[in-house]
Amino acid sequence: MKTWLESEIAEQPDVLHRMIEGERAHIASIASAIREAQPRYVVIVARGTSDNAARYAQYTLGALAGFTVGLAAPSLTTIYHRTPRFDGALVLGISQSGRSIEPARVLEDAKARGAVMTLSITNDAESPLAQLTDHHIPLNAGPERSLAATKTYTAQLMALALLAAELSGESEWDDALRRVPDWMRETLDMNGHTRAAAARYTFMTHCVALARGYNYCTGFELALKLKELTYVVAEAYSSADFHHGPKAIVQPGFPLIAIAPEGEGLRSMSESLQTFRKSGADLTIISNSSDLLRDARLALPIPSGIPEWLTPIIAIMPGQLLALGLSEARGIDVDAPRGLDKVTLTE
Repeated sequence: MKTWLESEIAEQPDVLHRMIEGERAHIASIASAIREAQPRYVVIVARGTSDNAARYAQYTLGALAGFTVGLAAPSLTTIYHRTPRFDGALVLGISQSGRSIEPARVLEDAKARGAVMTLSITNDAESPLAQLTDHHIPLNAGPERSLAATKTYTAQLMALALLAAELSGESEWDDALRRVPDWMRETLDMNGHTRAAAARYTFMTHCVALARGYNYCTGFELALKLKELTYVVAEAYSSADFHHGPKAIVQPGFPLIAIAPEGEGLRSMSESLQTFRKSGADLTIISNSSDLLRDARLALPIPSGIPEWLTPIIAIMPGQLLALGLSEARGIDVDAPRGLDKVTLTE
């Protein structure tokens, strides 16, 4: 019998196809409204997996639309009651459920503190967060019963990719965006070995996920999935930050998981991995570079030809399967990891 987690990982290509077909025109209208409002910058409020989607937005909205994008500090509102000014900002709330307290509280204050527009991205168009904002992008992912978010995360990334593409004013991305569901299906086929291969990491208590640029978010999301589902102490770093001291923890056999797809960030990641290969690290590599995959202890491939800015939507899938397989090997109930609830109502 399939677990909810397994089923929802497999659903992702269909979920994203549905979003592309059903929400593209709506997102284009929101992009038009954003251009009319002329925000000077973007502030995003999120927690957990949605915070990792926000990291993706920092790169896509920055690279494609030219926005400076910052992450809000919700505790300034909920604990210290000192909501900062948002003069001239687009304030964006991202939440799977739309019922998280902190994004709602910040967005309630945003207009009074100078925001020119508020926008939310959630899986529930009737949620409190969706009702608070000027505009809302629904994920249309269907109920997500697994406690570990999968299809809602990649749907959030797709919503942000579609928005960034529309704001760029360029039509060159249309074909690539439509191909994402097919690339996801290919990735699932290419990683048929991953769940079983994950069993070799039952020894693992600590690991590091390394990435850079667009896939910085993927490193954090993969580390979160490993913590949630396998109880491994997984930490995420930009490869650049990791060289500023933390690399001292690497010794022979230390598990490093690298997300390094083809693109402008590949050279930097390749240089880092050469260093850690010499240190004897146990390397798991998510990539579409045959040269990198050849030297991995565990190779987790993704299709070639994906524009780098879209690879985070694809590259997290082998990581999801790795976490699923390791959880199964350890006898953990992947649909009921200890201490977790589907909706986290921190304030």
